[in-house]
Amino acid sequence: MLVNMRDILLPAKEGGYGVGFFNAVNVEMARAIIETAEELHAPVMIGTAEILLPVMELERVAEYVIPMAKKASVPVCVHYDHGLTFERCMEALSLGFTSIMYDCSTSCYEENVEKVAEIVKICHAVHVTVEGELGHVVDNAGSGKLENPSDYFTNPETARDFAAKTGIDALAVAIGNAHGDYTFPPKLDFERIQTIAEKTNLPLVLHGGSGLSDEDFQKTVKLGVSKINIFTDIDKAGKRGLEAGIAAGEKSMMGLIPYEIAEMKKVVKEKILLFGSDAKA
Repeated sequence: MLVNMRDILLPAKEGGYGVGFFNAVNVEMARAIIETAEELHAPVMIGTAEILLPVMELERVAEYVIPMAKKASVPVCVHYDHGLTFERCMEALSLGFTSIMYDCSTSCYEENVEKVAEIVKICHAVHVTVEGELGHVVDNAGSGKLENPSDYFTNPETARDFAAKTGIDALAVAIGNAHGDYTFPPKLDFERIQTIAEKTNLPLVLHGGSGLSDEDFQKTVKLGVSKINIFTDIDKAGKRGLEAGIAAGEKSMMGLIPYEIAEMKKVVKEKILLFGSDAKA
């Protein structure tokens, strides 16, 4: 069933478990995510991010993800992640996405508040939820890499003000996490997570989940993280599946698809069980 983010994250926050958000840039990814969630009776979030649109346009993603979510036997939130422009966020809204992240984390604080508050007002009028980001979750490589990432960690007092002024439904935090592959094991500021959770009373979001240890995941969920973003792990799993199919002698794309889906389902299952959202639908 198609739901919004509050329908999924508020029970998760109350129940002390986490829910995975998985990007799905093709139908095979979407199948792996939703089918596994149904098998484990778990709520799940699925969608795409603005940075991924060159691979699969927003309208195309909506065409397969939203009908699949509506038909699912478990709660499925279709989320537009890291929306960088107002126009793209409004496009996601018009296409039927039930949750939007408007990422203004690189703007000054006042501009971040103003822009996100405006999106919240528009989205809440049609029962669509909004995620904001405070601080800045860096990249492990490329132009987003920062010399001193701790300078961009989320400030708990500012987070409380941000939550009150914007009316967001969930807050993405920067506490030592990063997007993409980790070159070295990350050092997460667990105390900061707990303080932010206490001051905002919001479901918190952990971006850059691929590559963290099981212990990191479990501890962040215990301290207040309700949504964990996963893409790199499932993306790599799909590639492994294709390679396994080729090694097995498959000669066509049709023959490779089951291998691709099977490997991605392993990752989705592993994360759902790790986050504790199985049997919560």
